[in-house]
This record gives sequence, C-alpha cells and structure tokens, in this order.
Amino acid sequence: MPAQTTTAQGLSLPAIQALAKADMAAIDALIRHRLSSDVVLINQIAEHIVSAGGKRLRPMLVALAGRATGPVGADHHQLAAIIEFIHTSTLLHDDVVDESDLRRGRSTANALWGNAPSVLVGDFLYSRSFQLMVELDRMEVMRILADTTNRIAEGEVLQLLHVHNPDTDEAAYLNVIERKTAVLFAAGTQLGALASGADETVQRKLHDYGLQLGYAFQIADDVLDYSADADALGKNLGDDLAEGKATLPLIHAMAHADDAVRERLRGIVERGDTSAMPEVLAAIERAGSLDYSLRRAFEYAAAAESALDGLPGNEAIDALRGLARYAVERGH
Repeated sequence: MPAQTTTAQGLSLPAIQALAKADMAAIDALIRHRLSSDVVLINQIAEHIVSAGGKRLRPMLVALAGRATGPVGADHHQLAAIIEFIHTSTLLHDDVVDESDLRRGRSTANALWGNAPSVLVGDFLYSRSFQLMVELDRMEVMRILADTTNRIAEGEVLQLLHVHNPDTDEAAYLNVIERKTAVLFAAGTQLGALASGADETVQRKLHDYGLQLGYAFQIADDVLDYSADADALGKNLGDDLAEGKATLPLIHAMAHADDAVRERLRGIVERGDTSAMPEVLAAIERAGSLDYSLRRAFEYAAAAESALDGLPGNEAIDALRGLARYAVERGH
C-alpha cells in the first residue's frame, strides 16, 4: 500500500519508515559488515551501541535527501554508514565526558567496559568512517565530512566550557548545538543530494533543511529532558542538569526569574544539583520556559520545511517535511 501524505505535515513517521525501509536494510547491513574488526573488544563495544537501535534518523536523512533529488544507490548507503559511524563515535565520547550510565534505555558502553575502551572504540569508529569516505574517492565528499567532524569536535569543547556555567545564554547554547548536532544533519542531507547528482543550489537547500532540522531536533530533545517519561526517553530525566548543562528551558527560566530564584538556579547549575529538580521544574513552569523552548523548536522546524520550497514535489520531499514535524512532536 502506498504511503499516504497530508498536505500540512508531509508523511507520518510509519509512512516515512516504510518509504525508507529498503534503503535502511541495506545501510544496516553495511554498518554491521564494516564494523567488523579482528579485535574482539572493538566488536563487542561497537555492536553494543549500534544494536541499541534508535531511529537511525541521520542515515535515513541521507537516503531520503537522495531520493528527493534523484536515484539512490550504493554510494548513498555508504555515505549513510559514514554519518552513522561519526554519530556513534560522538555518543561514545559524550558518554565518557558526561559520565552517563544510561542511553536508549540500556547501560552505556563506558558503564559496562570503562572509559578508556569507550574512547578508543570511538576513535576506531571515527577512523573507520574516514576509510569509508576515502573509498568513495570524491574530494567534495571528503571536504564536507572533514569540515563537519572538525566542527563537531569544536562543539564538544564549547559544551565543555559551558558545563556548570550559569552564565550560558541562548546564543551560546545555540552555538553549541549547531556544532554538536545540526552540522551532522546538514552534512547528511547535503551529501544525499550530492550523491544523486544535484546541483549546488539544490545541495544548499538540502543542507539548510538539515541544519534547521538539527536545531529543532536538539531543542525538542532538551525539552524532553524536563518533561518526558523517563522509560520512554531511554535515559535518566534531569541528566542535563546533573551534568551541569544549562539547556534552553533552564536558560529561559533563569532569564525570567526574580533575583532570588535566579541566584538559586545559578547555584543549582554550578553544582549540578539534581536533588533540586522540583525547584527547577517549578521555576521552568512559572516562566513558561517549556512552551517558549518548544516554540523555538517549531520555528526551526518550520524553517527546515521552508528550505525545501521550490524543489519538485515527490514522496521523499513529503517524508522530509514529515520528519521536521516529527522532530518537534515526538515524546522520546
């Protein structure tokens, strides 16, 4: 049965997944094949994090951007695997830096094997991604991915500078998530179009779509850290606070609180005091900070959809529009 469209929102998530099913099966098979190493510990840790699943949103975006602009083939699948390897390596490194013990409802690799193996397997995945991109032998692909991984590394350091920093403002927060999240979305969608033979104008549209989608996705994710069901979310609620990260809901609450509450919130951020979560939630509610943050996420999602305007309509474009809606409407 063909996937159904809705004029306002594009495809639903099940319809998007059905549309991308064949591509995702090929991408998953390639990921598992190219994860293989004769070092057993690498296989164990890599399999643990890859088999945790998730929605594989980033590689899916490569395939959908390809289908939106032309035919899709083996190069798209390899690019999607590269994007997923880069993403997975950042997860391994993030969990070590953040001292996280839960991701996607499972124990993190660092909780099971320790910090050193997790960092080193993250390095393996980074280097494997570069082996895969060299095999494609396209300088433009290597330039985009080299620039992207460098920006991601900058984002990691920027975020570290803002840990336990109550003076982090919205502009600084957005600067971090551009590098940590949005640039990889943008690389994926641009590369999907590039591999389909799209011209630079179309590539730029898909790049801009991915960038705006990345902002929307991360802001919505940060809202969920203060509002979701912990079991559905797959991690501990309040993890951002425990790690001393002032994300948009808390940044907004501090900016709109009275002096006494602001000082109290500053101290909570400096200490990463999760025992004060009820106070934090009360301040966020009083300031309307979740509503504000969601409005910002919806603005970025709308900008992502606008970036697609002018492209020929097809089912993959509808899917990309649907993912912009899904990014901000999901519950986990």
